[in-house]
Amino acid sequence: MDRGLIDRLIETVHQELIPKLQIESIAPHDPVKISYLPYPWQKVGVGNYAGVVYHPDYPNWVVKIYAPGRPGFEEEVEVYHRLGSHPAYSECLYAKDGLLILKRLYGVTLYDSIQRGLRIPKQVIQDIDEALEYARMRGLYPHDVHGRNVMMYEGRGLVVDISDFLHEDKCAKWDNLKRAYYWLYRPILAPLRLKIPYFLLDAVRKVYRFFSKLKKSAEGILSKISRKNNKKTYL
Repeated sequence: MDRGLIDRLIETVHQELIPKLQIESIAPHDPVKISYLPYPWQKVGVGNYAGVVYHPDYPNWVVKIYAPGRPGFEEEVEVYHRLGSHPAYSECLYAKDGLLILKRLYGVTLYDSIQRGLRIPKQVIQDIDEALEYARMRGLYPHDVHGRNVMMYEGRGLVVDISDFLHEDKCAKWDNLKRAYYWLYRPILAPLRLKIPYFLLDAVRKVYRFFSKLKKSAEGILSKISRKNNKKTYL
């Protein structure tokens, strides 16, 4: 790693990017919006908390900027500290005031792969499984791992977003995605090389989110009923 090059990138970020960048979070469960990005910076992608951009003169790194009022910056820094170096994850080279400079990961998200009709090898799923187990061994809790947050590159799997890996509550998104991969994608979609349009993928995502919330609410109600019944039993 060229420390001098990183230092120049840090200076460029603070002098040319941050003073002009316009980024906002309109709704907590929807991606943030980058309304203005100064030239020659280019957008890599956006998530619910932050946007990711890069400068053509520094193609091996990206800058992740949290939208004002969105949480998670300190937690993400801690996650990268615990992860250290692993081939399926990025690495944090600099973190300050809601922005991180990260090693760039190249690839296509599984979400985009399905839209484009690209073949997703089983090795990709296995790599991500191994990476998530590695995170657990480092005292982390893989959370919010879904099709937009994992990628494939040259037949190998990568985990892009680790910002929620300190959340201890159970998250079934990756297990559900794997189930869909083995039960639906491999036997049906992959052989046909079907391209699923984004509007249909987004509809599936919204339906999944609705039923997930419904399931969580039902589980909460059943848990309360169970606790009340246990209290009555002991009385």
